[in-house]
Amino acid sequence: MIGLLLTGGDVVTPGGVLDGGWLHVVGERIDALGPATVPAPDATEVLDCTGRILVPGFVDVHEHGGGGASYDGGPEDIATALATHRSHGTTSSVASLVSLPPATLRGVLPGLAELVEAGELAGVHLEGPWLSGARPGAHEPSRLHPPTAAELADVLRWGNGAIRMITLAPELDGGLETIRALAGEGVVAAVGHTDAGFEQVRAAVAAGATVATHLFNAMPAPSSRNPGPVLALLDDPRVTVELIADGVHVHAAWVRHVLAYAGTQRVALVTDAMAAAGMADGTYRLGGREVTVTGGEARLAGGGAIAGGTATGDVLFRRAVVEYGLSPTDAARVTATTPARALGLGDVGALAPGLRADVVLLDGGYGVARVLRAGRWVS
Repeated sequence: MIGLLLTGGDVVTPGGVLDGGWLHVVGERIDALGPATVPAPDATEVLDCTGRILVPGFVDVHEHGGGGASYDGGPEDIATALATHRSHGTTSSVASLVSLPPATLRGVLPGLAELVEAGELAGVHLEGPWLSGARPGAHEPSRLHPPTAAELADVLRWGNGAIRMITLAPELDGGLETIRALAGEGVVAAVGHTDAGFEQVRAAVAAGATVATHLFNAMPAPSSRNPGPVLALLDDPRVTVELIADGVHVHAAWVRHVLAYAGTQRVALVTDAMAAAGMADGTYRLGGREVTVTGGEARLAGGGAIAGGTATGDVLFRRAVVEYGLSPTDAARVTATTPARALGLGDVGALAPGLRADVVLLDGGYGVARVLRAGRWVS
């Protein structure tokens, strides 16, 4: 039989781990997989994966850049960022853009849309500019403003069907109407960079919001008399919650609590990676703003707000197992399956027959050995 056979490794599937199992790829798709007790098909190419762990390619739905480059740059920058994350196991990247001037956004979106159409990107995520001025994070405050129907129409037109998700603050004038409009257009509305109260966020979810953008970050902390957005988002089973589980943005105790409370089917680990991901400490840029990275922690120059992350998908997977105590099956769920489902990416996110052949081969320490994307080796 034609195809590629990966054999002898521990294959992590949604139903559990196939110890010493096999996975057969034909073209761009997973053809079949099985345990060691079931004979594997013949193949034109066979790779012995003994000692390796086979997991689905990571799906990062919140990624601004990497390798020293950002997705709001030119074609070479975009290619660099994509290649960096692919080498670390992320086979499905959603290009996230911070709040940009309209003219810049109009210039950037068509190129990203072409890459989405070509299957290189999984979509585009606009994080702003419809964010709260009280919770700007690393966004340029002067660019933040309430949404309008006309501006939404412009943005969707420029994106040409490539925009998968938009993060906004629902308490802004026109916020709920925009969420309803996004739901009607099939675009995921995410709550983030918000100063909204508990009931306002509940109203946003009722209007159609289904994702919490980097839970805890850029939103009020819960208190005894004001549970705020965090609890409203955690409590609703319709909401998938992002966590930047890089050891910088959210304390490990909170990560473990959210995983236990919401379950792995509702938690999507994201990098929020900016240009410094996969790079050494130094000075970088995010949305035109200078960022200083020290000890892997990115902050606006001069000791300002945290400005994105520097982790990659393999780091999140390893932390999920080693730091947060998840099984490899659950770690694959929060780094691939759940984020894919949250954005409607039905073609990826698990090792199962018929899905795109996105496979990461990990060593015993959960480091990346090789990466297969759509049936082709990319690392």
